[in-house]
Amino acid sequence: MFRFLSVAAAFSFLIAMPALRAETKIAVVGLLHSHVWGHLGKMIKGEPARLVGIAETNPELIAEAKKMSAPDSVFFSDTVKMLEETKPDIVWAFNENNRHLEVVKLCAPRKIHVIFEKPLASTYKDAAAIGDLARKHSIQVMTNYQMAWWASNYTAKTQADAGVVGKPWRLRGIVGHGGPGSRGARSQYFFEWLTDPVKNGAGALMDFGCYNALWSLWYLGRPEKVYAHVNQLRPETFPKVEDNSTMILSYKNGVGVFEGSWDLPRSFQDLEIFGLQGSLYMVNNRVELRKGREAATQVAIDPLPPERAEPIAFMIHSIQSGKPIEGITALDINAGVVEIIDAAKKSVATGQAVRLP
Repeated sequence: MFRFLSVAAAFSFLIAMPALRAETKIAVVGLLHSHVWGHLGKMIKGEPARLVGIAETNPELIAEAKKMSAPDSVFFSDTVKMLEETKPDIVWAFNENNRHLEVVKLCAPRKIHVIFEKPLASTYKDAAAIGDLARKHSIQVMTNYQMAWWASNYTAKTQADAGVVGKPWRLRGIVGHGGPGSRGARSQYFFEWLTDPVKNGAGALMDFGCYNALWSLWYLGRPEKVYAHVNQLRPETFPKVEDNSTMILSYKNGVGVFEGSWDLPRSFQDLEIFGLQGSLYMVNNRVELRKGREAATQVAIDPLPPERAEPIAFMIHSIQSGKPIEGITALDINAGVVEIIDAAKKSVATGQAVRLP
């Protein structure tokens, strides 16, 4: 079960937090996750933190980073040497999910804060261990999702919390696309571990189920039971893992129905929230409200402040303010995400709904 910081623990966290230097330094561990290529350019430019190191041994991936003007001086073949020589304030890990705990074991005793690409870990056991280390050494650990920086995501939540559709009781989410690519250095090595049941933790169930589990926790809290069904529609492409998944998360007074797939004709990251009086439909840059049988109306989207609109800026703001990270990128809710995915895997194996302890 995921835990929340008490007031006393949060106060201790604040006192133990070292002051951040005026120039924030960031280092990257691994280039295996293809999301790195969407963020590395800003880090190379020093926006909003200066890149001081990249720990990677794959020559093709190093060459890709150099195409983006990463200087020779930032590359290290050994993570420990990089951490000791560059002394970063933040590490952003773009490695395999089952190596996330390894990163925290290196960073936490050195008081280095950590950002992971979703999910927090490949197993709940690792997620819990990451949480223990983060609390012991008073570091921030953030899990990055694309939707975490969408203004529409928060507008929909604000509308739901305000009761515009009544109390939310049913969520329907779909996240996915036509599957990961496998050509070119930026995709090839990502594909290799993403389609490995140990390194990733599952296939599409982990890759996109984590978005859905996060939404369910955010809106409805921890479910009582988890049921999951998966398909392997393209075994020739994904021989070791499922490429399509469906989860049903059961609550005393609600339900979440979620799909995560590598077999869709186009990209989806859609959420629909139902209450007794209406529904909200959210995608990037758009929120639609339907009251009863009325036609859909567009909800005005409130822009996010700069420190809430981008992952590195958010981490810097959290460190400088001395406040533990809250919301959907926070440590404890993301441990809960992995708990749900672990239960979903058990459900697939047994064919039965799994009750959370």
